[in-house]
Amino acid sequence: MKKDIETMTDIQLLVDNFYDKVNKDEMLSPIFNEVAKVNWEKHMPIMYKFWASTLLGEQGYVGNPMDAHFRLNEKRKLEGENFSRWKSLFVETVNELFEGEIANRAKKSAFAIADLMFYKLQNYEQSAGVNIGEIRRQ
Repeated sequence: MKKDIETMTDIQLLVDNFYDKVNKDEMLSPIFNEVAKVNWEKHMPIMYKFWASTLLGEQGYVGNPMDAHFRLNEKRKLEGENFSRWKSLFVETVNELFEGEIANRAKKSAFAIADLMFYKLQNYEQSAGVNIGEIRRQ
């Protein structure tokens, strides 16, 4: 029987395994590595803190993930299939490693976060009536 997500060590195991899959994925790896040019040494501790905050209620995460994704979306439009693949890999990773209440919450949170992010990326410029790229250049 697998254990639930309970500690920062569990969070690190989840995040490390998930991003290992992302880095090997034909669809997502180019987005993360060639377009976003993620600095993994800097990114991973941020992701540990983000998921520890989301799942364990730990303090320490500071950041604005939407801003980073808006900038990325300017470089390469992120599509629904990108978010679907991200969710699929995340759920696959959780299911391989953990089971329990917090593991289920992790999967639900990943879906909610990805779906909201995709919605905001697709609708921000339309609802605001502005071009984000133009605002940033001013």
